Amino acid sequence: MNEATKGVQRIASVIRVRPEKLEEYKRLHAQPWPAVLERLRASNIGNYSIFLHGDLLFSYFEYRGTDYAADMDRIAEDPITREWWKLTDACQERLPGTPDGSQWTEIPSVFFME
Repeated sequence: MNEATKGVQRIASVIRVRPEKLEEYKRLHAQPWPAVLERLRASNIGNYSIFLHGDLLFSYFEYRGTDYAADMDRIAEDPITREWWKLTDACQERLPGTPDGSQWTEIPSVFFME
């Protein structure tokens, strides 16, 4: 069964964390703002995790909606999320090749087992 059949899109992405900001990034994510989490849930995002490997942050989430672009726009337009991003973006460094307008670099899926 593929992702479209199941109604789930699995999204993975990566970004570099600035070494001098690592502890701040961890502190922020130890207590994420409830309104940011509510906005993610309202935009059909679930099973969201961020992992750290060296200086790389690896993000994974599942999207269970029907209009990914519109839901991502709603997240980006949310004033509280934008304030959160001001704090977290300062801790991050975009990787070479990240598309304009994106903070994280999406990673294509090459294998999935259910």
